[in-house]
Amino acid sequence: MLSNPVVSREEWLEARRSLLAKEKEETRLRDKIRAERQAMPWVKVDKTYTFDTPTGKKTLTDLFDGRSQLMIYHFMFGPDWEAGCPGCSFLADHLGGTLPHLNNHDVTMAVVSRASLEKIEAYKNRMGWHFPWVSSYGNDFNFDYHVSFTKEELDCGKVFYNFNEVPSEEAHDELPGMSAFYKDENGTIYHTYSDYSRGGEEILATLMILDRAPKGRNETSTLSFVKRHDEYEVPAQAQSCCA
Repeated sequence: MLSNPVVSREEWLEARRSLLAKEKEETRLRDKIRAERQAMPWVKVDKTYTFDTPTGKKTLTDLFDGRSQLMIYHFMFGPDWEAGCPGCSFLADHLGGTLPHLNNHDVTMAVVSRASLEKIEAYKNRMGWHFPWVSSYGNDFNFDYHVSFTKEELDCGKVFYNFNEVPSEEAHDELPGMSAFYKDENGTIYHTYSDYSRGGEEILATLMILDRAPKGRNETSTLSFVKRHDEYEVPAQAQSCCA
């Protein structure tokens, strides 16, 4: 049972205007952060990475698919996992509709996991997704971008994640993130940006909607309510009074 106070319309408007002022501050701060993000220095990618794809082996250059910008979502799906991470699956549900808009804006979106291509294709088919998803099994890509960790690293007590050392008990062999790359006219690739952990929440439209709903996210821990979209209980059908 929610315990929000019930007030008059005039009192509600006063409270809403007060919150609106803070929301505008947040928007202006987000604009400043976005500008700083675009001004970040870049790192040249000298290493060659080869991925398994449904159409054969492809390099990082190939993943750009003729465009100059590449966004890669690091999807938690390890070689010995039977299914993809529920939280990453939640995010992946939001990607399909963005693809034509991103492509038109000279941006290619791809998903990378260490699971075998066979496992990826089976899970992708189960979920009904159509975005590009490739396997980095057999190369160092996930390790170099600090989203996959060996048993030896985990046994050391700390791993490097989200630009800091994180206790192993707070980590897993696979963790989520998103990385951005740029390819210039000469074909040189640069790593321009990465975010990890909750850094990519803003692309999760479901969360943004829930943040405006009466009960909010209604979670006991981060994404505690999330399941794979085919694992939710089927809601009871509404009964019409005319039925």
